[in-house]
Amino acid sequence: MRNFVHVGVLFTISLATLMAQTGGQIAGEVRDPSGSSIPEASVTVTNNATNVTRTTATNSSGLYSFPALTPGTYQVKVVAPGFQTAVTKDVELQVQQTARVDFNLAVGQASQTLEVSANAATLTTDNATVGTVIEEARIRELPLNGRSFFSLVALSPNVTYGFVPAAQAAGRLGGSRGALTIAVAGGRSTWQNFTLDGITNTDINFNTYILQPSVDALQEFKVQSGIYPAEFGRATGQINLNPAVG
Repeated sequence: MRNFVHVGVLFTISLATLMAQTGGQIAGEVRDPSGSSIPEASVTVTNNATNVTRTTATNSSGLYSFPALTPGTYQVKVVAPGFQTAVTKDVELQVQQTARVDFNLAVGQASQTLEVSANAATLTTDNATVGTVIEEARIRELPLNGRSFFSLVALSPNVTYGFVPAAQAAGRLGGSRGALTIAVAGGRSTWQNFTLDGITNTDINFNTYILQPSVDALQEFKVQSGIYPAEFGRATGQINLNPAVG
């Protein structure tokens, strides 16, 4: 029986790690007009594309967090007794981003609702990961050689793409996999780690990709060049692919 429990725990931890690699997080603080924190406020986040909702409550310091969210556009609503309901719309969440959405509630009835639109660009202050997200619009609209999204990795700074491949890799792998060359942050072309929807997509023989999804199947991808979170355990560069919803 203990073995089954251990397997179940390890499986749960593995799923959480996979979600963390391509998922995002929305977090923030809820305060009253004087700047004091509001504990036990109800916070609900809704995915605009799927209409899926999750609800949590602020802790004793007025903080809340929604980890492991699918990248997309969200609405965040806060309800607390004695205060007006507050809603922040169009919160854009990218691959492995922590979007911070803070609230300053006004005194009033919960039936009164104050709606605001999220800022188009937010400053990431919750982690030190360095990377660039290539979003769906650029994947779909920019010209691609052979419809390979890998042609767009050079849009990220500190990335070199398309140089002469290693002779062994080209001879043994063949095809487009053997010809792919990406160097992130001055590393060798074999020092990349590829993930697809949080699952390892790296050929361990030459550290190239295993599966190349169609550009129509991608929502966005992120090229990371440094200071990775704990769920990444290898490689100089990370290329994380997030498939399209639906």
